[in-house]
Amino acid sequence: MVEGESGLLAIHPKDFRPLYEPSKRRVTWPNGAIATLYNATEPDQLRGPQHDGAWCDELAKWQYTQETWDQLQFGLRLGSHPRSVVTTTPLPKPLIKKLVADPKVITTRGSTLHNSSNMPQSFLDEIMDKYGGTRLGRQEIEGEILEDIPGALWTRESIDNHRLPEAPDLERILVAVDPATSSHEGSDEHGIVVVGYARTEEGYGHAYILEDGSLRGTPEEWARRAVHLYRKYSADRIVAEKNQGGEMVSSVIRSVDRAVPVTLVHASRGKYIRAEPVSALYEQGRVHHVGRFDKLEDQMCTFSVDNIRANGYGSPDRVDALVWGLSELFTKITSRRIKDETSSSLPEIQRSERAVAFKQTSESPQAWMA
Repeated sequence: MVEGESGLLAIHPKDFRPLYEPSKRRVTWPNGAIATLYNATEPDQLRGPQHDGAWCDELAKWQYTQETWDQLQFGLRLGSHPRSVVTTTPLPKPLIKKLVADPKVITTRGSTLHNSSNMPQSFLDEIMDKYGGTRLGRQEIEGEILEDIPGALWTRESIDNHRLPEAPDLERILVAVDPATSSHEGSDEHGIVVVGYARTEEGYGHAYILEDGSLRGTPEEWARRAVHLYRKYSADRIVAEKNQGGEMVSSVIRSVDRAVPVTLVHASRGKYIRAEPVSALYEQGRVHHVGRFDKLEDQMCTFSVDNIRANGYGSPDRVDALVWGLSELFTKITSRRIKDETSSSLPEIQRSERAVAFKQTSESPQAWMA
């Protein structure tokens, strides 16, 4: 906003360029006007200071959107007509929808293409090729506010209401992979999502989405990404869907690192049916996104019976990976197993847990085996 290519320092003529003091979070103009910088992660920064105007950039992306906005409003009390300017991608958050519907708010929309004369043609070609005609493109390129799709298994509100800035100490971490059937240009993505599990102080199981590492690429590239995330998070294992590649999926991962434990899962039921119990966990507030994962969340919020193949994203591989990972943790979160899918290694996991119990309780080997 200040030092960027189109920031305050760049757009002013030399004889009226303001002074920027980063250590004081302050911009001062030659006529005495002063602007102070605040962030959206500490709403209390705005508790107390008074202003007669504000510029709020990317309001829809603020971590504590409503809390920070409220504190700003309490301080907009100087002058006869205090005002705010909001510049943002219009995500369908409650505050954004409320502002757009407010008759006192003047709304101006613009498309990325309106600024095409200031952008390289290669960039425009790339974003239009990938996102033209998609929901994400309508939001990011055309500036539309897109409401949740009727019948979608997830809503943005159900995700936003339980989003966290960081995860607690986790008892278990998995890297879930849903490989695409091909790796040529324009093929589906390889879904790769890192999920974790922990219990609250009250003893309830909760899941945490730590990273979306999905990509387009060769089998070797997705395997390297999966192994990298396995090491980065000190994960317990990689869980991979084997319908398309069979044992080759495991072989590709082990060609990168033979020591990585791999669980192969097999889908015997449709995507929507597999995803329904995972969606229920979100409604119960038992799943938390640690940070923002825009592409994953876009797929989630367009995932309905009618839009599985018609939502502009092709096969929802990011969602598939998410579902595989949370399905593998389902018994821990709910104390019951998803009746689906798999020839997975849930029995193997349970044997491992029983082995830990045996070690901690000093049961005899005979008692544990029984």
